[in-house]
Formats: sequence, C-alpha cells, structure tokens
Amino acid sequence: MNDITIIPSGHYRLGEMHEFSAADQPFMYLVSAGAIFALDEGAHAVLRRLETESLSHGELVAALLDSGYTRQDAEELIRELLFVLGIVSDKVSLSPAPAPSAPPADFPLQALVLNITNQCNLACTYCYEFGADKIATPQGKPKFMSLETAKTSVDFLLRKSAGRQAVHITFFGGETLMNFPLLRDVVAYAREQAEAQGRGIGFSLTTNATLLTDEIIAFLSDNEIGVTVSMDGPPDLQDKRRVYKSGKGSYAVIEPRLRKLIANHRTRAITARVTLTDGVTDVIRIFRHLKEDLGFHEVGFAPVTNSGERDYMIDDNGMDEVLRQFHELADEWLEYALRGQMHGFSNVSETIGELIQGVNKSHPCGAGLGLLGVSPSGDLSPCHRFTDADTHTLGHISTDIDAEKREDFLSRGHVESKYECQSCWARPLCAGGCHHEAFVRYGDTGHANLHYCDWIRQWTDTCLRIYGAVSVLNPEFLERFAARKGIS
Repeated sequence: MNDITIIPSGHYRLGEMHEFSAADQPFMYLVSAGAIFALDEGAHAVLRRLETESLSHGELVAALLDSGYTRQDAEELIRELLFVLGIVSDKVSLSPAPAPSAPPADFPLQALVLNITNQCNLACTYCYEFGADKIATPQGKPKFMSLETAKTSVDFLLRKSAGRQAVHITFFGGETLMNFPLLRDVVAYAREQAEAQGRGIGFSLTTNATLLTDEIIAFLSDNEIGVTVSMDGPPDLQDKRRVYKSGKGSYAVIEPRLRKLIANHRTRAITARVTLTDGVTDVIRIFRHLKEDLGFHEVGFAPVTNSGERDYMIDDNGMDEVLRQFHELADEWLEYALRGQMHGFSNVSETIGELIQGVNKSHPCGAGLGLLGVSPSGDLSPCHRFTDADTHTLGHISTDIDAEKREDFLSRGHVESKYECQSCWARPLCAGGCHHEAFVRYGDTGHANLHYCDWIRQWTDTCLRIYGAVSVLNPEFLERFAARKGIS
C-alpha cells in the first residue's frame, strides 16, 4: 500500500467509475486507472451515500465504523480508495493514474502489416479496400510487393523496434496467398535477420482460404504462423456477399481446404473473423457452424465498416439483435470459464484479456504506434486499412516515418482529443473506436465512433460482469487465461 497522507478536514466524493455486480459481489470499474475494484457490502453501502452528498473525513470514517469496520481498516480503505481514485478529496491532490499520455516521438515499432498484394480473387460486395467506401488509390502502383521491398521492410522493422526483444509481421492483402512465394521467402529472411540479433520474431496472416494447399498448410504449421480466416458462416451466409467476380459463392471452395487447415496446422490456433452485414446477422448460427462444425479455435465478429449509406449496412433493429446474440454467447463463455474451459467467442476473450492487463488506452489500437502498414510499393500507413491511400501515407520504408504526419495522426486520434469521450466511463477500453471506421463514417480519423457508443458501453458492462463473476467463482481460470493469452 502506498503511503498517502490523509487530511482529516478533507471532504470526499465519488470518483469517476462504473459500478456493477457479479456473483453477488459489488465491484467498481475505475475510469482513471482502467482498474476493477471489489467492494464488500459495508464499503458499498457507504459509497452509495457519496453519490448524493460529500462526506468529511470524520463522517466517512464514522460511516465505515457503523458498517463494521475497525478504525484502522476504515483508514486503510480510505487510503486505498484515494489511491485508485475511487473517491476524490478537496484536500488530497493525488494522481496515481493520469490520463493516457501521448507516446514519445521515437516510440519503437513492434509489428508491421505487410500488404504483399493489393489483388484479390474474390469480389466481396462490402470490401473496404475495393468497395463503394474505398479510400485506397492504387492506380499506377505495384500490385504485388517485390522481395526487395519486403526485405527492406523487415530491416526497417528491426531497426525501428530497438529495445524490443520480439517483433511481429502480419501478412495481408488483397488475398495474401496470391503472393505466397514472397511470403515464404520473407519468413526465411526475417527469421535469419532476427536470430542474428538474438531476437524473436513471430508471423501471422489473414486469408480467404480459397488458395490453401497441402504445401501451404504444411509451411504454415512448420513455421508456427498464425492464421485468421475471413469467413461469414455456413453456405447461405458465406455466399451472400463473399463471392467471386462471376457472382459465384466461395463456400464450396474453401470448406474442404479449411478442414485440412484446422486438422493439420498444429502449432497455432486457427481463428475466424466474421463481417456482419444486413442479412448476415445470425451470430449464434454462424458461431455454431464455424466453431463446432468446422472446428475453428476462436471466432470473432465485427459489423461492416461503411459510411452509413450502403445497402449492406445493419440497421438499429439489426444491431439490437446482434447484441442480444452476443449476450447469449457471452453467457456461454461464462459457463465454460466457470467449468475451467475455453469457449472460443473472441469478442469476450479479447475484452477479458484487456481487463486482466488493466488496459487504459490513449488510442483505440496500435495503429501508428507500435504498428504500421506497408503497401506493395513500400509506403507506410497507420495500419492495413489505410494501405495505398495517398492521403494517409506516413512515410516510406526506404526513407523513414514522416514524424510530422505521424504526430498529427496520433494527436487527433488520442482519446483526450475526442470531446464526446470525456464523459464516457468505457473510454479506457474503447478510446473512441477504430480510426478507419471514423474516417469512412465521419471523414476524420480522430472522430469518435458515436454510432457504436451505446453498444460499446453495453458490451463492456457485460464483459466486466463476466470478469467479476469468474474472479469470485473461479479465479484460477483467469490466471490460466492470462498465461495463454500471453503466449498466443
């Protein structure tokens, strides 16, 4: 416990928090610290009073004494609540967890997303890269990354990640496997360069699975490459929008390939990433098919990114139904956790992982921070979603990061720059939402994703309750879960 001097003449009021209960235990989520604090009934009852009135130090101690505390325990609890900003005083100035600060100008990279091709063999009708809301301007630029550009990118990552013992490369497209020969060469080169420096390097890729072969699957498994498959569910839902240029659906092509991938890739978990659109909102049926029928280890869902004017967007009623099904799967996740089992609904898993870490974000994600995207031409962008978008270029791998452009992107995307976020208790986990979503919807990467605010708050509250219940009823599971997330 930190030594905090309490001034008896001070008056206390509640700090910024979100209260919830789980397993008959009251909790508070402390916004300033991004931390969860369990309360006993006595402390909870006393804090209820602070919702409507401020209490002097003596009054607060007396209230705790009435609730069964000893004086020493009451003073200790007040010190603890002050330290985590559960309560604030007009006499004690304490900031143990200041607002997330801007990263230093030389913030070291941790990962690159190499867009090794901007070509794709599918023509998904909602594609952010080629669809109606595209921001990419690929005309006149290379369609496939060259080995020279890829090697320069690896060298750039290792040079710009000074101080990090391990780095990561994600291969992306277009359809990533259209440039598999390059991917294979890059893995060998990157591993050789990292080992020469005594450092570790990991790899992952995203694919539509149409080009998987036995050779590719063996390579991915042998090299411990994580795989995320973009897939929208059983045949009728997959083939609604994930189609070839001829309009033919892709399910029949990928299904046997997926079964081979999941059966034979034994070194990393295989995950599915589902894009929800109008008519593709049957979350539970999709989850059952991908997890139980096909055997994916994890399945995650995201509503389509769009400007709010597309025929594939989900309306408010559709979003309400999506959230209802999310809650049903979240209840299952909790049931599994209480039995000590992993469930596989990654929308819960990712948030629980952040809660365990006590995440308090300055930005929604690592875009422009520890992560950058690289286009086939070598242009740098905040992430893969801005690849080949001239107005979002942050430099080039052969020169360097444009510090001024990067600073502008990060300053506008900082949670403290988003006025609407300042009164939201969920901002430590959300930080305003996806930069790309903000640009497509509002024309500004630094705009808060206001169309998702209510949903994010509801979902965060659900995950907090899950975390609270597991921490009370099966805390060992959280320890195992944290260890597993740390090596995944």
